[in-house]
Amino acid sequence: MGNRSIDRRSFLTRSALAAGAVTMATPFAALLAGGPRHVRRGRGPSPDYGPLEPAIDQTTGLPLLMLPRAFKYLSFGWAGDMMSDGIPTPSSHDGMAAFDAGHGRVRLVRNHEVGDGPDAFAPSLAYDPEAGGGTTTLEFDTLRGELVGSWASISGTVRNCAGGATPWASWLTCEETTLGVGNGDLTKNHGYILEVPVDGTAVPTAYKAMGRLSHEAVAVDPATGWVYETEDAGGTSGFYRFRPTTRGALGNGGVLEMLGVKGKPQFDTRTNQADDWLDVEWKVIDTPDPDLAAGGLSVFGQGFAKGAARFARLEGAWPAHGRIYFLSTSGGDVGQGQIFEYDPVEERVRLLFESPSADILNAPDNMCVSPRGGLVLCEDGSGTEYVHGLTLDGTIFRFIQNNADLRQTPVGPFNQDYSGSEFAGSCYSPDGKWLFVNIQSPGISFAITGPWGSGGI
Repeated sequence: MGNRSIDRRSFLTRSALAAGAVTMATPFAALLAGGPRHVRRGRGPSPDYGPLEPAIDQTTGLPLLMLPRAFKYLSFGWAGDMMSDGIPTPSSHDGMAAFDAGHGRVRLVRNHEVGDGPDAFAPSLAYDPEAGGGTTTLEFDTLRGELVGSWASISGTVRNCAGGATPWASWLTCEETTLGVGNGDLTKNHGYILEVPVDGTAVPTAYKAMGRLSHEAVAVDPATGWVYETEDAGGTSGFYRFRPTTRGALGNGGVLEMLGVKGKPQFDTRTNQADDWLDVEWKVIDTPDPDLAAGGLSVFGQGFAKGAARFARLEGAWPAHGRIYFLSTSGGDVGQGQIFEYDPVEERVRLLFESPSADILNAPDNMCVSPRGGLVLCEDGSGTEYVHGLTLDGTIFRFIQNNADLRQTPVGPFNQDYSGSEFAGSCYSPDGKWLFVNIQSPGISFAITGPWGSGGI
């Protein structure tokens, strides 16, 4: 699949335009003009939205977040809250996506990054009854600003970290693990992608052709239906592409491939990454579901042996502007994170941005692209955690600060300082008026709204 004809590129370009996927010829052109290590601003708030101030949660009355003054929010879906199906909300909120449910309502499908210790929180929906992870689905009324329902939607999985929305109204939840039978009391192998419908609950099915690896996030190209996958496995992380046999029917199988750089076998993207576009080629993974317990070569190992590229801990991914954006949480010359841009029509990749210091951006993890074009970056670093915006003109700024210190004013059983807990699951309502995001510990979801205007996110 390394060589592409002009006819195919023309077809994809027409398809992308028809799908509304391409909104500008050169997204982030101003940022790239200064090189990927250049930012117009950092360490501070947005020049458009203003400085961050303690903001009162409309649910608890506590200043759980710091936001620009004109923005407001409410918390909901706390860990332990009883859901509509009578099941307590699981903990460890992580990746999430929002879907239009009609009449001003939004369906949120939310991951829970719980490991293999607890039993399945919803046994009737369990892939493996001995695994504690899964997803919940929440319905939020954007007109009234309130949660109206929630339920378990898949269970019995391990470390559901991130994932991605599909154009056919489902959520692909990803297991960040390669544990399996023989590890603790697990009854099945793990490390797969499973699909959760927006309406109702899932039939828990592992899509083994999409690879058994330490999955993080996926991004579905709306022009082709091909799925791009990130891997969070230290310095042995790859960027993958799954070409399904049937668009929208991932369970029917397909071909898994790993990105390589043409003319640069086993290219290391972690440091000293070139600023220019790099042409890519794709290495077919012959055994996407290796028997790791029997010594089978890992998915990364197979691709790397064929010359595919190496990344540092790949995390969030999102399709927008006809491109696929994806993050490395620990890549770069100072190890504070990188943002990559992949062009699926021209089949090339480049470094869009690299954090020069933890003060600018500290270990970006989950991400989304805002309806206004900018990137929303959730930190998983050290110290106080932030959600950053990166605008199309190259301005990076702090938009949300975690201020959830509950030592003096506990909420239910939660009485610790959680301000160092990571943000995750950023996504917007389809109308662009609400930003949803999670704090992983103790497990809280937030809905934020305000005068987004031309501030970039």
